[in-house]
Amino acid sequence: MNREYKGFVPLSLSEFDTLTQLLSRLLSTQHPPVIIPGEAILGIEAVAAGIAAPGRTFVNVVTGPYGTLFGKWLERSGATVVEVKVPFDEVVTAEEIAEAIERFNPCAVSFVQAEVVTGGSNPAKEICRIARDFNIITVTDSVSAVGGEALLIDEWGVDFAIIGAQKALAGPNGVSAVSISPRGWEFLSSNEYAPRNSILSLLDLKPSRNGAEPLRVPYNIPTLEARALIQALNRIEEEGLEQVIKRHELAAASTVAGIKALGLDPWQKDSRHFSTLTTTVRIAGEQNLHIDQPIGIVAPGDGDLFGQLLRINHFGADANQQSVEEAISTLAQLLKKDPDLALQAVQLIWENEHDK
Repeated sequence: MNREYKGFVPLSLSEFDTLTQLLSRLLSTQHPPVIIPGEAILGIEAVAAGIAAPGRTFVNVVTGPYGTLFGKWLERSGATVVEVKVPFDEVVTAEEIAEAIERFNPCAVSFVQAEVVTGGSNPAKEICRIARDFNIITVTDSVSAVGGEALLIDEWGVDFAIIGAQKALAGPNGVSAVSISPRGWEFLSSNEYAPRNSILSLLDLKPSRNGAEPLRVPYNIPTLEARALIQALNRIEEEGLEQVIKRHELAAASTVAGIKALGLDPWQKDSRHFSTLTTTVRIAGEQNLHIDQPIGIVAPGDGDLFGQLLRINHFGADANQQSVEEAISTLAQLLKKDPDLALQAVQLIWENEHDK
């Protein structure tokens, strides 16, 4: 056989430019984000390492395990960290943030936008407004939120936003991004402790000042994952970001209706702050719901939350009626209950939307 072997085709500058443009439009920002060559946890740690330093004080919101982890990474670099921590079945309030800022005079506030581990969603827009009022840096872990909730980088004045592709965007988990404002770059550059010549260095990935295109694609960008992310972002644009977010909202609302029809309670206490990506179910006293492994999109709680809640992960490609119905049927089967009434509650949510 005489076949021509073309080999592996590297990511082109055109493709790289397309990726950054798609991300900028997704995030509603004029500033191209930094592409991170790995899962979003790398971007989260890189931001912590880049901004933390002795003499800098941070107000760090803890409404789930990732907030705790980010605070530890800030402390590792010598920063003073003030925790605003609430029980994991609640989210932080804007008043708590403002009080902490007034009391401790930090240089930045950091928080997780959407907590897929706990099923809560922090008031991101309000937190960013407060940060602007106090003229401090904002850092948001929006890995899960992007695509499932609004995230208007420039309008809200977000200085650092870490995003991932494997949740609401239904993309790959091998590449991620960090959006950094001009003020954020100044905050990074002024930190002598920020990593340089390191996999954690954001400064080494800084776009050119004059907006010129790079001479070459950064060597460490994973090619296949970058192409998969381009495809995912194109799908988002084709559907329309507003519709993608609406689909996540419907999935969340119908899931809540379904679990309540089964006699179950949401883990999160305040319905105004339910995540659009994950619905968490309180399972205290429901031994039949203590599962060890995921069943479809129904998963056990992580870490200390194991045995306290179940997660229904209705994000990305699973933000649809069929996935929600399958999850509700799974819960009904575990409870040994007839699912019909619960499924009718789910269907009613989607039908009402279609009738509008």
